[in-house]
Amino acid sequence: MPASTDTSTAIWKKPISVELLAASSAHSAVSHLGIEFLEVGDDFIRARVPVDSRTVQPYGLLHGGVSVTLAETLGSCGAAYSVPEGHRAVGLEINANHFKGTRSGWVTGTARPLHRGRSTQVWQIELRNEAGELTCISRITLAMLQPA
Repeated sequence: MPASTDTSTAIWKKPISVELLAASSAHSAVSHLGIEFLEVGDDFIRARVPVDSRTVQPYGLLHGGVSVTLAETLGSCGAAYSVPEGHRAVGLEINANHFKGTRSGWVTGTARPLHRGRSTQVWQIELRNEAGELTCISRITLAMLQPA
């Protein structure tokens, strides 16, 4: 698993690594929920969230809002690091379809771009439990803001 990506086929326009992503998320909802960045590939980012007392709903299942938080974190980071320095990515819309509840362990999300345009990007995020079963699919649309 590469810590950073610098190949000619990579989509990243800014330096990116698991360590940079973790540092940028310190002291935020991401760190509070225990989200851990795992891997950066040429065209994807992977992270996971624990299913524990911080992240479950009253019935003991991973809270759907936490799934969406993981998805939004991954999609937003992907968009933010795939635009040139000085540009910013801001969320416009996110949706999620929940397929299977998870009561323990970890849920891992992988984000990949579906569209990377000049003014918008769309990322799809798949969340899977430790058995590899699909628990949620989310799609986020982001606006690309040009430098002022």
